[in-house]
Formats: sequence, C-alpha cells, structure tokens
Amino acid sequence: MGNVCKACYFHIRALRHVRQSLPDDVARIVACSIVSSRLDYCNSLFVGMTDCNFKKLQRVQNTLARVVLRAGKFEHITPALNKLHWLPVTQRVLYKQALITFNVLRHNNPSYLCDLLTIHNPSRNLQSSSHHLRSVGYMRTVASSRCYKHSAATNWNDLP
Repeated sequence: MGNVCKACYFHIRALRHVRQSLPDDVARIVACSIVSSRLDYCNSLFVGMTDCNFKKLQRVQNTLARVVLRAGKFEHITPALNKLHWLPVTQRVLYKQALITFNVLRHNNPSYLCDLLTIHNPSRNLQSSSHHLRSVGYMRTVASSRCYKHSAATNWNDLP
C-alpha cells in the first residue's frame, strides 16, 4: 500500500508543477491516466482491506482532485469529486468487482471465475428464489472472506 501511495504522490507533485500551463480537460486526462490508473491497478485485491488503508488511498485521490481543480487545502472535497465524476475509493473497488462479476456471469469468461460463482438453491421455495442470488458460503477467517468466490458473491447479492 505504501508503494502505491508513494508513486501516486510522486506523480501528483509532478502534475502540480505543470498544472498552471495545462487546460482543465488536459489536466483531468493526465491525472486519470497517470495517477488514477495506479489506484485502479489490481483493485480487486483491495476488497476487505482495512479502513486505515482505504483512508490512505482516499487521501491520494483527494489530493489529486485538489490539484486538477485547483481547489484550496481547506475546501470540501466531495463537490470536487462529484464535479470530476469520481467515486470514492471504497465504492470504486466494489464497482470494479461488481463489473468483473457481471462480465463473468454474462459471458461465462474466464471459466475459472465462472466456476466459482454458483447459484444459490434454497431447500424450500422462497420469495428470493427469483432474485438469482449467488451462493456465498461460510468463511471462518477474515482472510478467506476476501477471496473472490466469497467477496464477489456477497457484493453481487448486495446489489439492488
């Protein structure tokens, strides 16, 4: 986690130096391509991460938004994130995992992930039988609950 934040802050400082000479749309594109891509890289591994680590990544995203929009240090960041159409880091991680799960269920590719997501078949006829829920299973440890089989099924079943 420390290396990701360190690399992001390095590029944010570089962007801050040239920000005055960039138009707003170009600054946003550069920010997304250089820094946001580092936040998104392997973010399915971030599912179930501690709040302390999510706060570190959120600070990186907040700093990037301040540089792109030339916002002050003490201005609220939520309107800036809304203006840039950026989700907070925790929601971003869940969104990416739900997107991967949707593609796996829709196209049955890759097969090794498709085999992990089984349909929940209750022993009795319930109202939730028509909701196409995924079988979650019981996990004894926190580390095992972070595996794709459990976290993707939980995330998918929590969708409205």
